[in-house]
Amino acid sequence: MSLETRTPVIEARRICKYFGAVTALEDVSLKLYPGEVLGVVGDNGAGKSTLMKILAGLYPPSSGEILVEGKLVRFNSPKDARDMGIEMVYQDLALAGNMRIDENIFLGREWVRRIGPFKFVDNAASLRHAQEHLNKLKIEVKSVRQRVEELSGGQRQAVAIARATAFDAKVVIMDEPTAALAVKEVRKVLDLIKDLKQHGIGVILISHRLDDIFYVCDRVMALFHGRNFAEAPLAETNRNEVIGWIMGNKSPVAQAAKIFDLN
Repeated sequence: MSLETRTPVIEARRICKYFGAVTALEDVSLKLYPGEVLGVVGDNGAGKSTLMKILAGLYPPSSGEILVEGKLVRFNSPKDARDMGIEMVYQDLALAGNMRIDENIFLGREWVRRIGPFKFVDNAASLRHAQEHLNKLKIEVKSVRQRVEELSGGQRQAVAIARATAFDAKVVIMDEPTAALAVKEVRKVLDLIKDLKQHGIGVILISHRLDDIFYVCDRVMALFHGRNFAEAPLAETNRNEVIGWIMGNKSPVAQAAKIFDLN
């Protein structure tokens, strides 16, 4: 079945966002399909993060529509987005370093057990379900009892992704997930993103690293000065063309790779 005949898992239509006199987004549209990885590129200030924060419920759009599985929705908070299966993994990860892996994965949505009228955190269930979820995503750690501060950068990113997908996520938005990682850890995180596709989860990947975009994405779209600029399946474009889009040029730029070296 072609993408055109499927219902997007999330769709943004003609989104505008104004901060006072500043226009951050102007008539921006986006579609993401189940099990697809969409790369979103653009120079600093292009509007990438603003658009993602609107999709994740942090900002309300000034105008425009958001649809989830074909149904018009309105997010008044990140909780509204999460309740619809839209999760975001931020660049700073927002993990609690002094807490265990399982505690981070289920933070705010803990497993509980009841004794009469009282509720208690069920640590045994938390450890068990965390291990099952990590196994499902092929994430390897010494123990789910480890504190996050003991993990490598790549393992922390994996835990953040595990937390985002622990409760039936339909969409995971990732903001520069490999930016702070050692080279040897980048591939592990990208392979984890590929594995999410196998579970039918749609992924939006913001990245300045074109190597990441061309390794893991199915399609790429570029924003320029807060507007849609260009879009194509990865099989129908190349690095130099995408670099040109980032610079605001739709024609091939012979020296783009030298001017804008994104590795």
